Amino acid sequence: MIPRMGDTAEQGEERSAAQRLLERRRTVQGKARRVLSRAGWRGSIRERLALLQEAAPAVHDLDEPADVYGDGVVAALEERVAALLGTEAAAFFPTGTMAQQVALRCWAARTGDTTVALHGLAHPERHERHALGRVAGLRPVRVTSEPRPPTAGEIRDFPEPFGALMLELPLRDAGFLLPSWEELTEVVAAARERDAVVHFDGARLWESTVHFGRPLDEIAALADSVYVSFYKSLDGFGGAALAGPKSLVEQARTWRHRYGGMVFQQFPTALSALVGLDRELPRLPEYVRHARVVAAALREGFAAAGLPWARVHPEVPHTHEFQVWLPYRPEVPAEAAVRQAEETSVLLFANSWEEAGPGVAYTEVTLRSAGLEWTADDVRAAVADFAARLPAAP
Repeated sequence: MIPRMGDTAEQGEERSAAQRLLERRRTVQGKARRVLSRAGWRGSIRERLALLQEAAPAVHDLDEPADVYGDGVVAALEERVAALLGTEAAAFFPTGTMAQQVALRCWAARTGDTTVALHGLAHPERHERHALGRVAGLRPVRVTSEPRPPTAGEIRDFPEPFGALMLELPLRDAGFLLPSWEELTEVVAAARERDAVVHFDGARLWESTVHFGRPLDEIAALADSVYVSFYKSLDGFGGAALAGPKSLVEQARTWRHRYGGMVFQQFPTALSALVGLDRELPRLPEYVRHARVVAAALREGFAAAGLPWARVHPEVPHTHEFQVWLPYRPEVPAEAAVRQAEETSVLLFANSWEEAGPGVAYTEVTLRSAGLEWTADDVRAAVADFAARLPAAP
């Protein structure tokens, strides 16, 4: 790899080492005998197509004509989502980024206020290159950037008006955190007091029912509109849906066309979403419960290995996803995880490691069907082997 202009040789070598580590991690993700967090979307094209061919006949009539610009199987998926969320209508979108821009700009047109209040760690602020402002003409304002859900007091006391409040449920970059049901209803009430509409970024709303102790339609009923993803938890090929009042969804369809979201045919993605709703959605509560078993075993394993500064965040996961923090630079646990898989064919931590702060790294753990095969003893044993590959903690 030739260093770019202005790079030092050391910087170029660091990038080369990081790229090699990434390639090794991708290799072991596919070859390891046991993986705690094995994502279906990491499968080969052949595997993904074979699964769809096997499962699709059970979710839709494959002898009907293929969809054209959103009819047929796409319309069936929209009806299914609206029924699950208890809304009047739903519209399919190729991406969640598009769905949320459209939803919030439609609300801005109705309220006459382009200001959107959201969390500083929300997806549009962290991962969408400021699309709300630069593409949708909206003005995001941060009610807080603390690594926790916003409070009713922060919403009520925010020092300027806003037309819409966007709440990410769960808040992924804070550790997949959810408020309590009481806290959520108070936050929504505080927004209503300010005559603001409420939009849920519910990319991972599907797995929030266990924490809230409420069904999906009761959770969605708190908001004026809801976005959900078909691939983050349901293992679909991609895609999203915007659900809410019929008049809003019809307006959103117009903007979807303007944004270039009227894709000619989308039956593979729509079918994979229907499969996910049939197969993965009913299992999510089981994944959440087992994630709590795994999280406890990870804590116990790190304590037994003599790593007192290791953390599982949150200690009791709110969903089937959570973070693990270790007192190292990210490349240290990343190397240990890959080496463990290369030498034992057991991959405890399949995802990348990122910097949480000086000398602190974190990774995300997601429990899916493969993770159900891991007992607490399996996790503790894997932690001991992983920890043995780490240098002494600073």
